[in-house]
Formats: sequence, C-alpha cells, structure tokens
Amino acid sequence: MHRLVSGNLREWKDSPSRKPLILRGARQVGKTYSLQEFGRGHFSSAFTFNFETTPDLAQVFKKDLDPNRIIEELGLTVRKKIDPTTDLIIFDEIQACSQALTSLKYFAEICPNQAVCAAGSLLGLQLNPGSFPVGKVDFLDLHPCTFFEFLGALNKSHLQKILSECRPRLEISPIHHEELWHNLKLYFICGGLPEVILKFEGGLKSSLSDAFQQARAIQLALIKSYLADVAKHSGKVNSMHIERVWQSVPRQLSQSHDLSTAKFKFRDVIPGIQGYGRMVGPIDWLMKAGLILRLPIANSAKEPLSAYTKENMFKLLMFDVGILGALSDLDPQTLFNYTFGTYKGYFAENFVCQELTAKNSAKLYAWQEGTSEIEFLMRDKTGVFPIEVKSGNRTKVQSLRVFSQKYKPHRKVIVSGKMPYFDLNTKTEFWPMYGVQNIEQAVNGIDE
Repeated sequence: MHRLVSGNLREWKDSPSRKPLILRGARQVGKTYSLQEFGRGHFSSAFTFNFETTPDLAQVFKKDLDPNRIIEELGLTVRKKIDPTTDLIIFDEIQACSQALTSLKYFAEICPNQAVCAAGSLLGLQLNPGSFPVGKVDFLDLHPCTFFEFLGALNKSHLQKILSECRPRLEISPIHHEELWHNLKLYFICGGLPEVILKFEGGLKSSLSDAFQQARAIQLALIKSYLADVAKHSGKVNSMHIERVWQSVPRQLSQSHDLSTAKFKFRDVIPGIQGYGRMVGPIDWLMKAGLILRLPIANSAKEPLSAYTKENMFKLLMFDVGILGALSDLDPQTLFNYTFGTYKGYFAENFVCQELTAKNSAKLYAWQEGTSEIEFLMRDKTGVFPIEVKSGNRTKVQSLRVFSQKYKPHRKVIVSGKMPYFDLNTKTEFWPMYGVQNIEQAVNGIDE
C-alpha cells in the first residue's frame, strides 16, 4: 500500500537541516508500516525498536542519553552493527519510553548524521510534555488513507491517474465519472484505515457483500481498541465521559439529514454535565488522540478568520468515514445503494473535511452568518474562498450567493455528485466529490 507521505519522508531524508523525525497520527493509520517501507526503499538497513512490545528496550536509555552508546547497544540487541551514515533507526510506539523521546534531542545535537524516525500516537506524545525535545525534532502527521491512496490499494492506478488530473476546466468521460463515484461509495464504507482496506480488498475475492462484512468486522474491533485506549489513559470516570462525547459525534451528525451539519451541541451528551466549560476536557482528549476533527465556525469571512470564531462554536466530525459508518450502525449495503441524490449529506461533509485535512495545508473553517451558512472556508495564496458541499446533485446556492455578494471572493467552489465543470457566468468551480483533494492546488479550476 503506497502512502503519499513517502514523498514527504524522502524530502526529510534529503534535507541538509534534517533533525530526528516524529511521525504522528491516531492509532492504526499506518505509521509503522510507512516508516518501514521508507526504510526498506531508501536505506541500506532499517532497524525497528518497539517500546510497547519490547519494554526491556527502555533499559538501553537509563544509563545516559549519549546517542553513540545507544546506537551501539541497540545494535547488540539485534546482533547487527548499525551504521549511522547509511542505516535508519525507527523508534516505534516511542510514547511508551519517555527517555527515548528525550534522547532525540541528543541525536539532533551529537549525532545528526544518524537518521532517526519515531512513530507515536498523538495522545501518547501529548502525555509526555516534560520529556519532549522541543525544537530538536521534525514532525509529519499521518492521517487515514485518502481516496487516492484507497484506489492504489485496490490496484486501480488508471483511476488514480484520472483523479490526479481532475479539474473543473477539464472534461471527464461519463464512464470514468461513474467508475470513480462507484469507488467513492466503497470508500465511504471502508474509510481510510489500512487494516480495514486490506481486509476489504481480500474479501473482494469472494464477493462484494463478504468484503463489506469483513471490513465492518475490523472496524468494530478497532473501535473496541480505541475505547480500550480511552480507558487506559484517562481513568474510569473520564473514560466514560470521553466515550459518550465520541459516540455523540455520529449521532449528532446523522440528525442533520441533507442539510449542512450543525454546530456541536453540549446538552444531554453527558448526564448531569452541561456547557462547553465542563466538556472541553473530553473534547480536547479526543482531538489529541486524533479521533475527531474540530471545525471552528467563523461569523465573518474577514481575515484573520480566527478572530471571528468563538471557543464554544464549532462542528465535530469523525476522523474516518468508515468508523463514522460503523459507529452509526449504518449497514454497508445501505451506503452502497445510495445514488447521487440520496447519499447522506453529513457523510459527504465528513468525507470532504477528512480529505482536505489530510491533503492540504490550509486550516479549515465553517461559516455561519445570520441564516446563511457554508460548509468550509479555505485560504489559498490569494485569500479566503468558500467551499459549499451539496448532497447528491442538489446545488442550491442561496448561501453562496449571499456570501459572494458580501465578500466578493476570488473563487467559489461547489462540491457535489455532478461531473466537473466551470461556470463562466458566475465564475464558479464545480468539483465532483471524489476530486476535492486537488482544490488547494488548483486556482479557478486550473493548476497554478
């Protein structure tokens, strides 16, 4: 399974100012696999040291944090000499050994030639603030597989090529549009967690229905592991609150039907606890664990957008649409049977948020002003522009019209089930949902 992060890892390797790298992400998004594949392809040897499965490794770091000694002793544990000039060291589950995390500072200062990558859960790293080598490490974030990566995992490189070229000003054949939409519905069911995708791909050898059921079984098992993580790191009472907040996200999303998802409501999520002030802890915990996406709501499109948000006004979405379907107990076949005009609006919005978060660097906001609302505001080199997400083929644009009259954005984007096109009269870009990965790279529907 080829991950797009491999390009970022190559850039890190070739950087003259390279520091030890921490690859962050929620559990089960493929951090270890990505680093090991990178090591196999770009170094003479790659050595993985997992601090969760081999807790005795912590003894190597107790005497002192001299990287030369550490490299030598780690070599003894694998019975091979580690060459700092040609080999890669991977510290897996580094949050389980705070001294190993601290040692990255000394690798940067004393042994900069040694390539060191670390994989760690977002939550575990957040819980080690006292040991963190501030300013001495580089970071990369890994998200669930994008739709583009999903197509690659299913060996559909021809669709990847078409998808990478998707722009409103470029025509696409109806056959390819239908094929991409078909596969997007498969992605809605699977989501982007590698273990789920691989199980789904294997199940296809039997039948589509069998593949659906195998994917859902893995998703349910992963949900149990996430909840076990909650209990492990947060204590009994807190874990109950965190679990209730997490499960309330898909429930509130599903209540939006085909309308834009509403701001997260705090009432009745946790019995006896009301208001943002009492729930900020569980929400922050889930964000640090990478299990939810938080979308601030701006009441103006002026810059900076952050100045027009309130701390307690935001949307919460799931980090993965496959987990969203599983937590919602939504039958995979029901999702697959959706047509352009009937799929759930909240699923569409969650997918778009997930894609833009994984693929693009710009921070996302939602916009609500008066009775008008738009799903996303994004910023490119020219300024802020709106992205309206429409369920199926419905593209009513009243809110977009209000926004355009007031703020006169340099570009307007509508995402829907329609084929790509550019409306010359209104200067509006119509993007098919499967192509949103390209929005930031294309201005007015063409490459910069």
